[in-house]
Amino acid sequence: MTKEKAVQMLHSYLRAGAAAAIAMYMAGETDPKTLCWAFVGAVAGPALKALDKTAKEFGRGSKK
Repeated sequence: MTKEKAVQMLHSYLRAGAAAAIAMYMAGETDPKTLCWAFVGAVAGPALKALDKTAKEFGRGSKK
């Protein structure tokens, strides 16, 4: 895996986590612990994609 690909993965994880935390905050949730768990839950999706052999972009089956 190249450095550029790793940075792209990290950005993907952070975007998903930030979007979830922002959505929770905009819905009225202000508890930092809850917002943190929303972030962690959202990052789980892209993290699982990285482990997937059939994911072409970032998965274990990625060609680059």
